[in-house]
Amino acid sequence: MQSASVRAVVSGGVSGLGLAVAQRILADGGKVALFDVNDDKGAAAVAKFGAANARYFRTDVTSEDGVVASVAEAKEFLGGLNVAVNCAGILGAGRVLGREAPMPLQQFSNTVMVNLVGSFNLAKAAAAAMQHNEAGDDGERGVIVNTASVAAYEGQIGQAAYSASKGGVVGMTLPMARELARFGIRVNTIAPGIFWTPMVDGMPEEVQQSLSASIPFPSRLGRPGEFADLVAYIVGNRYLNGETIRLDGAVRLAPK
Repeated sequence: MQSASVRAVVSGGVSGLGLAVAQRILADGGKVALFDVNDDKGAAAVAKFGAANARYFRTDVTSEDGVVASVAEAKEFLGGLNVAVNCAGILGAGRVLGREAPMPLQQFSNTVMVNLVGSFNLAKAAAAAMQHNEAGDDGERGVIVNTASVAAYEGQIGQAAYSASKGGVVGMTLPMARELARFGIRVNTIAPGIFWTPMVDGMPEEVQQSLSASIPFPSRLGRPGEFADLVAYIVGNRYLNGETIRLDGAVRLAPK
């Protein structure tokens, strides 16, 4: 797909990895709809990007009707929809047997709802819209990019809920790609390692340095722009389908 023809929805689009993806799409000449639940950051992002090519839609990715409505509005604003990028997510950190009490089931459920069910929810709604697109080269009608995590493979202590949710994202990638192949819609997933995000910014400096030291090469945290570069590559390479790609500097997470 030509980068200038990209008409994308990005969940979690007003900060961190999602914001970087939106910025890259716009820099390449595309248009973007930002799905998130932070109105202040949404307004700031649109002010930065310009209202002609970017718009914020308050969207809870766990709401089926809400996502369908936002996708319809976004498609109208964008003048079409051919890319969906799932970046909305929560950490949901906590031990199965915590100091005070076992993890409340609601905490586990909420993490899976946002990270896994939310990703499926947006992918489903976007695919329903993309299937009606005019076919391009090779019959392509759209691209879906999900965000998992290296924790899907080697989750740490305290990441049972998070790892389960991200493992689910990895698990649904291939069957969804196989099913949507007949519509010309590709599905891929990125499993990022440890990236500079607002979450990491709030950590003490010694923790940040320890994280950086754990990464073989380059021995630093990933930059959101590098994640966005990979999204752009996935969108542009039509033969890349049904795959989960680790983007992690060769890191393998220790137990804790």
